[in-house]
Amino acid sequence: MNAITIKEFGGPENLIPAEVIDPFPSPEEVLVEVYATALNRADLMQRAGKYPPPPGASPIPGLEIAGKVIDTGNQVDTWKKGDRVFGLISGGGYAEKAVIHQHMAMKIPDELSFEEAAAIPEVFLTAYQAIFWLSSLQQNETILIHAGASGVGTAAIQLAKSLRAKVFVTASQPKHELCFKLGADFAFDYHNGPFEDWILDHTARKGVDVVIDFIGGNYLKQNLNCLATDGRLIQLAAMSQQKIQDFDLRKILMKRLTVKGSTLRSRSLNYQIDLTYDLFNYAYEKFSNGALVPVVDKIYNWLEVQDAHHYMEANKNAGKIVLRIKEDQ
Repeated sequence: MNAITIKEFGGPENLIPAEVIDPFPSPEEVLVEVYATALNRADLMQRAGKYPPPPGASPIPGLEIAGKVIDTGNQVDTWKKGDRVFGLISGGGYAEKAVIHQHMAMKIPDELSFEEAAAIPEVFLTAYQAIFWLSSLQQNETILIHAGASGVGTAAIQLAKSLRAKVFVTASQPKHELCFKLGADFAFDYHNGPFEDWILDHTARKGVDVVIDFIGGNYLKQNLNCLATDGRLIQLAAMSQQKIQDFDLRKILMKRLTVKGSTLRSRSLNYQIDLTYDLFNYAYEKFSNGALVPVVDKIYNWLEVQDAHHYMEANKNAGKIVLRIKEDQ
């Protein structure tokens, strides 16, 4: 089969089409003809040599797929040839074929295209985990979502609003309209400086109940300052910097704050299966009736993957960047 391989660690120019051996499904896996995949920050980090795939995972980039089942392992009892499926994988999405555990695959709603389905798994699973499992956001609570126009941000806004939470986001000014369309109540342009006073001004100095952050660095102190008593900070990445100077623990103690960090790719298979089932049960009908929508910013032919990586690195996208591998007939 054809796939996009990493020639050597470095820039997007190292993403090279090549012919590789077809994957073979284990007893509980299905083999999928991939119609579409999508970009994630993890792909950029893997390409740069900073985020290796887990042991046993494919070295081919790509963490989510949408396509049709073309073969099944001998213990698979949930899928048959021709079924339209999508889901999260640990690697191998930038290819014409990929394998996925039968319980990680989800049925594509009839209303969605392969490109739309490919834009769902990583961001909605990550956002669902952060909002429902890690922060336990409750109805009518307040939440601050950083990078509100990112893939995970757009999913988190929608899931938070499905709980009738009040949603604050940070995003660049041109992306505010999208955030409002998805349900955000307030938006702040991070280019305008610190956000903590803005949050406190809009919450009667109380602060928000939950913060979901991908930035790290100097955002940490602001996040703690603008959290309400008993607030929860969910740290999903550290895109700006990983180390903090002059950190004062008293803020956590005095306000009884909870700080949790998480990555999804390194979780056990059973954890990811349970999360997939939870998301599917909560969101499938919502995707079918349009209450939840995958936000696709741009679709590239997969042979234009270098351009797609440049586009993401320039932070131009609002929502997901999708790679079309095969046209739907």
